[in-house]
Amino acid sequence: MRLLIFLFLFSLASYSQGYKEKISVVQYSAEFAKDGEIDLKKFKAYNTHHFDLIKDQKIFIKEDIQFVPTLILYQNGKEIKRIEAGISLKLQEDAIEKINKEIDNLLSSRF
Repeated sequence: MRLLIFLFLFSLASYSQGYKEKISVVQYSAEFAKDGEIDLKKFKAYNTHHFDLIKDQKIFIKEDIQFVPTLILYQNGKEIKRIEAGISLKLQEDAIEKINKEIDNLLSSRF
């Protein structure tokens, strides 16, 4: 029985960090900020995740999300770049370019 509980807790812990694995682009947002989001399909070659303020409150707290939408680039669990909308509720027009530049830097540093 203890083994089953351990395995269950371990699988929850592993899943909860899955959104940060490898190169991941994560968008944190809310229903009222949908117009300020970006289309994550532009990053389809990488892990992408979208979290909602109401549905995923614990993750918002854990990641210290102050503004929506917020876009974060992770590599293997480490935050690489954070872009926040601020009071405008809209991500910067060059947010995609900034994330792509950081991804290019990550990929080029592998070699």
